[in-house]
Amino acid sequence: MDQQQKVVVIIGPTAVGKTKVSIELAKRWNGEIISGDSMQIYRGLDIGTAKVTEEEKDGIPHHLIDICDPDDAFTVADFQALVREKITEIEQRGKLPFIVGGTGLYIQSVLFDFQFLEEASTATREKLYAQYENEGIEPLFQKLQEVDPNSAEAIHPNNVRRVIRALEVYLDTGQAFSEWKESQTNQLLYDAAIIGLQMDRELLYDRINHRVDIMMEAGLLDEVKSLYDQGIRGTQAVQGIGYKELYEYFDGKVDLEQAVEKLKKNSRNYAKRQLTWFRNQLDVQWFDMTDISAIEKKIEEISQYLAGKWSLGANT
Repeated sequence: MDQQQKVVVIIGPTAVGKTKVSIELAKRWNGEIISGDSMQIYRGLDIGTAKVTEEEKDGIPHHLIDICDPDDAFTVADFQALVREKITEIEQRGKLPFIVGGTGLYIQSVLFDFQFLEEASTATREKLYAQYENEGIEPLFQKLQEVDPNSAEAIHPNNVRRVIRALEVYLDTGQAFSEWKESQTNQLLYDAAIIGLQMDRELLYDRINHRVDIMMEAGLLDEVKSLYDQGIRGTQAVQGIGYKELYEYFDGKVDLEQAVEKLKKNSRNYAKRQLTWFRNQLDVQWFDMTDISAIEKKIEEISQYLAGKWSLGANT
């Protein structure tokens, strides 16, 4: 792979304003945008994922949006391969690739020399999921604590998919998932400018709460009901924030007000986790977006940073 391929990466917590900033920068820098969001790949998940609209795109090509059905399996390895292909295609068109999103592991897998483990055998996976259906997650998590305590410490016990994935690796390879992760290299494969957007926490949380209200007004409940009525359950798509909470409402576990409040809380907690992850895992140039009225000034600052990093000029 060409070590000199230039890539702009724009990351940050949900609701911080990545969409607008990335589109304005892409216009200045003759760029095309690749979604770095693990949920926007799914068709029909539009409102709950804050998917960019055609009007918002303002003529800027966007990639890796609406490429899967909600019941399709899609892994981080799939994402890695597709994004790397898109980076090459965009560069061959004489454009600058932008990766924009908040799914840290997915973005990290593209930028660094990550090697993915082979998929677990179907028999192993089915056995573990069958045990989960019969006994719940506790026995599985206890097993993970025994065979891979480092992974057990890093994975929340209610994260069924990750608990099972870590056990799959151990059972099929004999290697602890945490040991495999430690073996991964930190070598960047691209000449990447990693730009992080952040803002005052209280303002961010207010924006998240307001965004959820707007999503509900825009028809999020109907969007989720459509998936629910299709019988789509247990897939990665409907485990995302904004979908799992409203599934609980349709299952009769909570009332609508409780579901919406849980959605807001989970979104705020996710934003906090995103920031922590980015700060610990990536070398980020941060820009503060607290003063929303000065967004054009911030876009200019970011553009100047890119120009300085690469000794280039934007298309303005």
